[in-house]
Amino acid sequence: MFAWHKRGLVFDTARHSAGAWMRHSALTPTPVALDDQRIRVYAGFRDAEGVSRIGYVDVRADDPTAVTGVSREPVLDLGRGGCFDDNGMILGDVTAGPDGLYLFYVGFQKVARAKFLAFTGLAVSNDGGEHFRRVQETPILDRAPGRSTIAAVHSAHYEQGRWRLWYAAGDDWENIGGKPFPRYHIRHAETASLDAIPRADHACLLPRGNEYRIGRPRVYRLDGRYVMYFTRGNRNGEYFPGLAVSDDGLAWERRDESLGLALSERGWDSRTICYPALLAQRDRLLMFYNGNDMGVDGFGVAEARLHAPQGAVHAHA
Repeated sequence: MFAWHKRGLVFDTARHSAGAWMRHSALTPTPVALDDQRIRVYAGFRDAEGVSRIGYVDVRADDPTAVTGVSREPVLDLGRGGCFDDNGMILGDVTAGPDGLYLFYVGFQKVARAKFLAFTGLAVSNDGGEHFRRVQETPILDRAPGRSTIAAVHSAHYEQGRWRLWYAAGDDWENIGGKPFPRYHIRHAETASLDAIPRADHACLLPRGNEYRIGRPRVYRLDGRYVMYFTRGNRNGEYFPGLAVSDDGLAWERRDESLGLALSERGWDSRTICYPALLAQRDRLLMFYNGNDMGVDGFGVAEARLHAPQGAVHAHA
């Protein structure tokens, strides 16, 4: 679909870390255009124990490889002990809502007889994204039949007074080499209120072949169609993005062969590419993404030329 040109590692935790809470990794980087000069990339940054908190990295809009600022403290810290997000979080989506900037995040909790639980929380900013406050201490998308371990929103579109949500749902574990790995797939729900997300939903994409997980759906509008970038894992240990298209956001056709991005011969994204998120910038499209070990080195960027005039691509941040 696009021919991507890699620009390299942008946020390097070894060089740009802002403290002990940002020791390594920049999980699920999610870009937002602050203005014509700045792009803010929200991500989950891990401490020495591997527990992540939400912060941001600012880069130049005209040169997205140039870091201009890093949050000195988390914009959203760990939840209260015993809550669903007391052991870290990753970014789901950041988008304009009815009364501020909405941050959908996936909170992690350790339990005795499973590797972890992961459910969706919501926080809102009224200061342009410098700080976020939780709407509530409980998940807005919690466990239900078919999603007893994972319910992780990664795309939220607010359209004509209603929310469309695409998320990963998990209910089981895949044993590989004696270690448990989460099994999940992609679903969709629609609601007028985030206070009451219906349990009735729609399966969008299921694993195929030797895949056991397919998730982190990032959904965009391109020339009147929906385009989804996601990440898929198989039993061979491969972890790589995929691509699908849809006319209605419900029935999807996979076109993984059209991704247009490959592993590098060496370096930070030579073994894994994962969690791509897009942002339209005039006549080009930017892709922020993680590399080896789910982003342990930070995040990088690639760019592609748009074939349509500005405004034809609605790259939902």
